Amino acid sequence: MTACGLDFGTSNTTLGVVEGGRPALVRLEGEERTIPSAIFFAPSAAAKVGRAAMSAYLDGEAGRLMRSLKSVLGTGLIDEATQVGRERVKFRDVIARYLAIVKRRAEAEAGREIDAVAHGRPVHFVDGDEAADQRAEDTLREIALSVGFREVSFQFEPVAAALDYEREVSGEELALIADIGGGTSDFSVIRLGPDRSGREDRKGDILANEGVRVGGVDFDRRLSLGSVMPLLGLGSPMKRRELEAPSVYFHDLATWSSINRLYDGRALRQIREVRREAARPELIDRLIRVVEDERGHGLAAAVEAAKIRLSDGEETEVALGYAEQGLVAPIRRAAFERHTAALGEKIAERIRRCLAAAGLKPESIDAVFLTGGSTRVPHVRAAILGEVPAARVVEGDIFGAVGTGLTIEAARRYG
Repeated sequence: MTACGLDFGTSNTTLGVVEGGRPALVRLEGEERTIPSAIFFAPSAAAKVGRAAMSAYLDGEAGRLMRSLKSVLGTGLIDEATQVGRERVKFRDVIARYLAIVKRRAEAEAGREIDAVAHGRPVHFVDGDEAADQRAEDTLREIALSVGFREVSFQFEPVAAALDYEREVSGEELALIADIGGGTSDFSVIRLGPDRSGREDRKGDILANEGVRVGGVDFDRRLSLGSVMPLLGLGSPMKRRELEAPSVYFHDLATWSSINRLYDGRALRQIREVRREAARPELIDRLIRVVEDERGHGLAAAVEAAKIRLSDGEETEVALGYAEQGLVAPIRRAAFERHTAALGEKIAERIRRCLAAAGLKPESIDAVFLTGGSTRVPHVRAAILGEVPAARVVEGDIFGAVGTGLTIEAARRYG
C-alpha cells in the first residue's frame, strides 16, 4: 500500500509521499509542490486546475472558474448544483474532480498508485455545530473514496504541522502550533521531543485543540467590503433616503465561493432594478460592468494581492479600470487593520481558549510554531504572539508544513 498525506486547503493544496524514508511533497504543477485550490471549466476542453486555472480565467478564456472549494464543506451548498457549461454539477462533484486531478498528477510523479491517504482537516469546519462539522468530514471521506483512495483517515492540520516541526526539536518542549490558513485558524498545544516522535500513540501528547472559521479569505472579504465595494455602490443611498443599496450583491462579489452566484442572469437583472431606484446610479453602473464582464474573480485576486503587499508596505491600490476608466481604490494598512481588527481578536480569543483547555498559563509555552499564509499579516502575527509573549518564535514552511506532517502521519498509520 502506498500512502500519502493530503492537505486540501481553502487556498492551496499539497500532497506528500515517503521517499527514501523521508516525507517529500510531490510536484503537482510543473516544478511547484503547492497548487492553488482552483478549477476552471472550459466549454469544450478538459478542466484546468491550479495556476493554469487562474491564468485561463485572468486571460479571458471562456469558461467558469471556481476557487475556495473547501469552504462549502459543512454548509448546505455542498449538495447544491452550479452551472458548469451545459450541465449542472454539485459542489461535492466539483471538489471530486479537482482532487481526482491532483491524485493522478501525484501518482504520475511518484510512479505508482496511491491508495491510502491521511487527510488534513481543520479543528472545526463549522463553528459551534458538531453535527455539521461531522458531516463535513464525512463528505470529504466520501469524496476521497470516490476518487480512488481505498483507505482514508484524518488528522487535525495543526497537529500535522507539529509533526513537521518536531523533526527539528532537540529536547522536550511544549509548543503552541498556529496554523492560519485560507479558511480557518487552528491551534494545538502539544508536547514534542525526539524521545516522543517515534511513539505510535501520541494522544497523550496533544493537550488541546481549538479552531475558528477565520482565515485569509475572511481578511480579503473584509478588506474588499471596507475599501473597494463602496466604490461600486456598497452603502450608497437609494432614492428612498432611509434605504441603502442591497448589500447582498457586494458580499457575494467579495467572497470567493459566492462570486459565481452573480453570473446566473437573475442577479444581474436584480442589480439593474436596484440601479433604477438608486440615488447614485453611476456607482451601481460600476457594479453592473464588473458582473456583466464576469470580473469578480479577478477583483478578488487583486484584493488578495493587495493584502499581501500590505504585509510589507503601508499603502497600495487596486485598479478598477474595467468598472470605470481610471478608477482605483487606494488602501492603507491602517484601514486594512481597522476593517479586520475583529478577526484578529477572534484568533487571539481562540488561543486563550486553547491554553485554558490545556490547563496552561501563557508562560508555560516554550515555542510557538507559525504556519499558513496569513501568519504573514502583521496584525495577525501580533495577535498570536501577544498571547504567548515569552515563547520562542519558530517560522514553519508556510505552505508545506501541514502536508509534510500529514505525510509523516500517513507513514505511521499505513507504513
